[in-house]
Amino acid sequence: SVSEFLSGPAEDVSNIAAPRPIARPRTTTASYKPRLGPKPFSGINTHGEFSFDRVFNVPQAPCSEMSDKDVAKPSIGEQTLDANGDQNEECLKSDEDGITFSEEVEQGHDKKYDFVEDTPVISTAELRKKFEKNISTESVDQFDATVDEKCEFDRQSSQRTSIAERRRMYEGRSQSVQEDKHGSPTLLRRRESLKVRGEQKATDDPDMISLPSIDFLRNRSDLTKENITDMNKRSNNVQSIPNNSTVSKRTSTVFGRVSKFRHLKGTPGQRGTNIENIRNLSRQIPGECDGFHANSDRVAVPIAGAGGKIAVLELSKPGRLPDGVMATLVNKQNIMDFQWDPFDAKRLAVACDDGSVKLWMIPDGGLIEPTNEPAAELVAHTDKINIIRFHPLAKNVLLTASSDLYMKIWDLSGMVEKYCLRGHTDQILCFSWSLCGKYGATVAKDTRIRIFEPRKTEQPIREGTGPVGTRGARIVWALEGEYLVVTGFDKVSERQIYVYKSTDLSTPVGMVGLDVSPAILMPFYDEDSSTLFATGKGDVRIYCFEITDETPFICHLSHHRCASMTQGLSFLTKNNCDVASVEFAKAQRLTNGTVEALSFTVPRIKSELFQDDLFPPTKVLWEAALTAEEWFAGKDVEPARKNLQPAGMDALSSINNPQQAAQNLKKNESSETPYGYSKSPIKSAEQVKEEIKNAVSARMSVNKTLEQDSMEGVDEKEWEE
Repeated sequence: SVSEFLSGPAEDVSNIAAPRPIARPRTTTASYKPRLGPKPFSGINTHGEFSFDRVFNVPQAPCSEMSDKDVAKPSIGEQTLDANGDQNEECLKSDEDGITFSEEVEQGHDKKYDFVEDTPVISTAELRKKFEKNISTESVDQFDATVDEKCEFDRQSSQRTSIAERRRMYEGRSQSVQEDKHGSPTLLRRRESLKVRGEQKATDDPDMISLPSIDFLRNRSDLTKENITDMNKRSNNVQSIPNNSTVSKRTSTVFGRVSKFRHLKGTPGQRGTNIENIRNLSRQIPGECDGFHANSDRVAVPIAGAGGKIAVLELSKPGRLPDGVMATLVNKQNIMDFQWDPFDAKRLAVACDDGSVKLWMIPDGGLIEPTNEPAAELVAHTDKINIIRFHPLAKNVLLTASSDLYMKIWDLSGMVEKYCLRGHTDQILCFSWSLCGKYGATVAKDTRIRIFEPRKTEQPIREGTGPVGTRGARIVWALEGEYLVVTGFDKVSERQIYVYKSTDLSTPVGMVGLDVSPAILMPFYDEDSSTLFATGKGDVRIYCFEITDETPFICHLSHHRCASMTQGLSFLTKNNCDVASVEFAKAQRLTNGTVEALSFTVPRIKSELFQDDLFPPTKVLWEAALTAEEWFAGKDVEPARKNLQPAGMDALSSINNPQQAAQNLKKNESSETPYGYSKSPIKSAEQVKEEIKNAVSARMSVNKTLEQDSMEGVDEKEWEE
């Protein structure tokens, strides 16, 4: 029996308590029964009374004071393994409720047991509630203070509590003990607050520490690039946060900045003013030559054939030229370049391939017959001359550029060479004088841009990289000499326009690509309107741009499309413009057989007034400001300026209220540039409606009479019928 088994020696008990596992075959026979532990609530074959606590083994509440009546309650395992313990134990009594329960266990391992119902049985749920009640009444401080100093982990001691109890006590401790919270080194804000705010509390600044690194912020999915940028700004300026948020200047995305010359209009002259029936135009002119030049009185057109002929046609004699031989200038050599004297409409300089420059004087009334006797001849170079340019301010000053890579400046009054400029390593493609007359700029086939100051040094004072294409290029000064405009080609022969800062030629500040064409773009710059006209031989379109000193530096204007191909273009000086018709530029255009005038105007409502905002006082470039001796002596003067307002014509600004004009000037002072750019002058819908209403009312006479008042009435008798 179980009682005899428990009363046996200790060795047997230990062996049974921890039996060695024995491999047994799987069988379902009744002879084999696996050794299992006692069933729940099953009786143990002992004569002692059964204790309900033996099954549940409810431990003593941790850290509770032990009374004298409390008795150590060993577990069932200890009762089984204790060989010297009493087999008959008294039933455990509850100190709190005084409830006693016992039972009698029948003999035999497989027999059922019966309870002795002397007292009511307490359910497991009630015992659990009592146990939890004891746990909740314990103080956390007492728990910490009653830890055994010997750290003896005995049964039912405070150190030998279960994991669930320790966890419950730890959670209670974490809730009851409030530690001092230290502020986070980084102030927590919402995502919107990461942006720089206009109003920031003064107490935030001393507490703020450097923000997290950008690498950390990039890994945050809740921060955008805009937030990171603003965090950078905030971290760089933590101690100096502005009071007001910086608002970027808003520009219109629809209209933007509008030029006064945006809607320029090119109008060809009347047919009666054209020169027609020009035959045998020369196609052998080099690319460095524009191939056509005009002044206020006459034009020069190269004619094909031997002897280097140039036809001089009078603008005062328009119409169809007679068939036959035209009156020409015979140079005896191939023509390389030619140009009119800007201060003498009768003198024409022609460069030939033998290195000579012939100066022709046209008689009054024009040429009557061909002539081969120039007024003067200058032997300038031993090689052919590619370029000749008159000085824009000094009279009798001429520059020649030859294939020997030298540029020479001549005093035509004495036919004396004054300066010889060096520094080129390849063919010179174009030369341009600055408007002040101090500097000269070149673009060469080696794709280099050079600026010279002839009176100080023969070497270039500044160099830079120009267009990469070697087909050809042009260069011109713009914006009071502060910028250079260069036309050329790229590697795929696309025509392009570049804008360079004259003080920094390393890289262009602006560039515009046009189209692919073999024709070299010839630039013509109007200083007063800051307008650039560009076209090539064989083109039917004249490209128009405005050059500014702000990004993008090149602004598109309305391009002009011609009715026929252009073989040459030459612009006249400002004194030839009809300002009464708002004409700001005038040119002569050469086609395959005609020379026609071309006028560029700006549409204005009040065209009967002088548009002084379009026509500032212009430089007098048709009169010499210096003599050759003065310029070679180092003298510099500003050219005189002339007001183009016709006599008896009121200015547009004079009819406005002076006070209102002053207010408008102050208002638009910051938004208007000196080169014609201003904000979009768009009127509101109400203003336009009011203007239309006033215009219609002005055309209609007020008449309050009704139409039926003038009609004859009907007799009353007729109504009765």
